[in-house]
Amino acid sequence: MEWLKAVQRLREQRVPGVLVTLTSVRGHSPREAGAKMVVSADHTWATVGGGNLEAVAIERARAMLTEDRAVPETLKVSLSDKAPYQHGVQCCGGEVELLLEPLPVVPSVAIFGMGHVGLELARILARHDLELHLVDSRSAQLEPEQLRGLDDAVAGIHVHQVPVLPELVIGELPEGTHVLVMTHDHAEDAALCDAALRTFTTGDGHLASIGLIGSSAKWSRFRAKLADEGHTPEAIARITTPIGLPDLGGKEPATIAVSVAARLLQIFAGEPAATEQQSR
Repeated sequence: MEWLKAVQRLREQRVPGVLVTLTSVRGHSPREAGAKMVVSADHTWATVGGGNLEAVAIERARAMLTEDRAVPETLKVSLSDKAPYQHGVQCCGGEVELLLEPLPVVPSVAIFGMGHVGLELARILARHDLELHLVDSRSAQLEPEQLRGLDDAVAGIHVHQVPVLPELVIGELPEGTHVLVMTHDHAEDAALCDAALRTFTTGDGHLASIGLIGSSAKWSRFRAKLADEGHTPEAIARITTPIGLPDLGGKEPATIAVSVAARLLQIFAGEPAATEQQSR
């Protein structure tokens, strides 16, 4: 189906769109109920009937994209030569109703380090509609047996096995990715933080957020190291640590994972943090 391939293509390319479905027909219509088309800002796929009907649907769909609408809308169009028209007369004699459903760009999250916390976090995030990138320099951590709990994931799972220089994955991540640094090696963590910050200094700046797991002592060392690498205090402040909900304590991996996932869901919903992170 052309429309289904278009939905998949838009998701893969991280381009928003609108799915238009002809939900009901009274009288005569150029297409039957169930016909679909997909609309992006500069392209359309498939058809719901052409003419004024389709032009009105495309116009409204693109207005929804411009307005960043997240809620589906219904649209009634009369196919009569006596009805008002905007893009030419269409006198089939019927009336149709269309459902316009936004196809937003889903969140993207990259977990660097698939240890105890990383795996628990992946299990939680995999239950949500997002793109989930799993990165580890230890190949054993990304074996199918290790990731079996993600077999029925709702999320799109992308596994990156990088035994050398995992920080190179930073530049390959989609625009707007939320990066979480929690590897087994503090030196690796530091290299990842450096690489993430450099996407801003080079003008790339495609990451939505950078989070680092660890203690205040670790962060003090990292701040000094990042400053020595040439990062300004303003740049270093882009890194959030500790991560998760500040008022949810506990050091068990599952507890930390719940806290971090909950904070990410707040961010996806556009909710501000409850309090400013103390380490900033």
